[in-house]
Amino acid sequence: MRINEVESSGGSPGDWIELVNTGTAAVDVSGWIVKDNDNSHSYKIGKKTSIAPGAFLALDVESSFGLGSSDSARLFQTDGSTLVDSYTWTDHAGTTYGRCADGTGAFTTTTAPTKGAANACGTTGGGGEPPAVTTWPGGAAVTVADGSNVFGENLSGLSFESESVLWAVNNGPGKLYRLVPNGATWRPDPAGGWGSGKALHYAGGSGDPDAEGVVVTPDGMFVATERDNGKSSTSLPKILRFDASSTASSLNATAEWNLTSDLPSLPANSGPEGISWIPDTYLTAHGLRDEHTGAVYDPAAYPGHGSGLFFTGVEDNGTVYAYALDQSGGGYTRVATIASGFSGVMDLEFEPATGHLWAACDDTCEGRTSTLDINAQGKFAVTHTYDRPTGMANYNNEGFAIAPQSACAAGHKPVVWSDDTNDGGHALRAGTLNCTP
Repeated sequence: MRINEVESSGGSPGDWIELVNTGTAAVDVSGWIVKDNDNSHSYKIGKKTSIAPGAFLALDVESSFGLGSSDSARLFQTDGSTLVDSYTWTDHAGTTYGRCADGTGAFTTTTAPTKGAANACGTTGGGGEPPAVTTWPGGAAVTVADGSNVFGENLSGLSFESESVLWAVNNGPGKLYRLVPNGATWRPDPAGGWGSGKALHYAGGSGDPDAEGVVVTPDGMFVATERDNGKSSTSLPKILRFDASSTASSLNATAEWNLTSDLPSLPANSGPEGISWIPDTYLTAHGLRDEHTGAVYDPAAYPGHGSGLFFTGVEDNGTVYAYALDQSGGGYTRVATIASGFSGVMDLEFEPATGHLWAACDDTCEGRTSTLDINAQGKFAVTHTYDRPTGMANYNNEGFAIAPQSACAAGHKPVVWSDDTNDGGHALRAGTLNCTP
C-alpha cells in the first residue's frame, strides 16, 4: 500500500488523500488510519474496505481534518503507530502532488488532479511536466459543416460509421442523428425517418437520456449519458445500447449499464461525456494491463463482453474509464482507469490507423486534444497534447470524430467537431488530420 496522490487545496468535495495497491493481491485496509502532521488529527478507513491489485482509493479526509500548505499525509496500520507510507510538502500544489509512476515513483506536481485514478504525469511518466502543447497535426483551415441553425444548441458526441455516414447525439432532448454528406457539409439523413433525428429513451420507453457521447461498434450503437433530463438534478451515469437499424420514430435502449456504483460521486451534469471502443485484438497485441486482475488483459476472462472494451470519459474529473460490458446488459467490470491530462473529457475517439485514443476537451481547455497510447507498463498514458487548428475559434466543442483511413486524400483525412453552443448558428465544423499511420 502506498500514498499515491494528495489534494490539499480546492479539492472536491474537499481535501483528499489517495492510496494505491501496488501488489498482486487485494489488501484489506479496514481500520487503517490516515493522519496529517498532527497526531491528534486522524481519519479511520471504514469497515469492509479492500483495494484490488493496481486499484486506487481516494479518502475524503476533510471530514476529519484539513490539509495545510505545509503539511504531511501519513498512512498507518490499524494500531495507529505502524507507519506504512508518508509524504511531506511545504506549499500547496497548483494541481496535486502525486507519484510518477503510480505507486513507485517520486512525488511531483501532477498535470491535473486524478482522484481515484492513475496520476497525470506527462509524457515521461516522471518529472511532473505536462506534455508540450504542439501544433494541430493537420490542416490549419476549418470550415462550417452544417446548414444554418439545423441543429440548434446541445449537439454533443460524434462517431463515423463510414466515410459517408456520421452519427451524432443531442443531449437535450436526448436524440440520435444519422448524418449524410450534403455537398461540403453534413445534414440529417432525409430517409428512414432520420430527418429530424430520433428521440432516445431508456429500456421500456421511459425517460429522456442526456445523451453526450456516441460510438458505432461491431457490437452495436452505444451512447454515454449523464442523467435523465426529466430529473436533471440527479446524476445517472449510464451507457445505453440502441438498435440504429430500427424503423421506429423513437428508439428505446436494448440494454443498459448503470455506472453509478463504480464512479466517484458526480455532479448531475458533469458525468460521462464521451465514449469510444477499442477491439480486443489491438488491446491484447499491445499488452494492456488489466487493473482488475493485475495481469495482462485476457478477453476470455470476460465471457459475453463482445469483441472489445468501452472507454468513457468523465467531464468532472478528466478521467477515462475502460469497461468490459456484459452484452446481455447490466453487468460490467472496470479494466483500466486513465488520466487524460485534462480537467474534463468531452469526447473520445479511437484511431485504428495509429492506435491513438484521442481525448478532446472543450473551451475550458482552449479546445485542445491529447493522444493516449499503451506504454511499456501496459497502461494508457498521454503521448501528445495538441492545440486546436488555428482556423477554429475556441468553441464549446463537445464532439470529435475522425473519418476512416479510407477517406485519406492528398495525405489528409476529414475531422469533424460539434459545438454544443451552436455558435454563429452552426454546430458542426470540419478540418483535416494527417494520414500518417
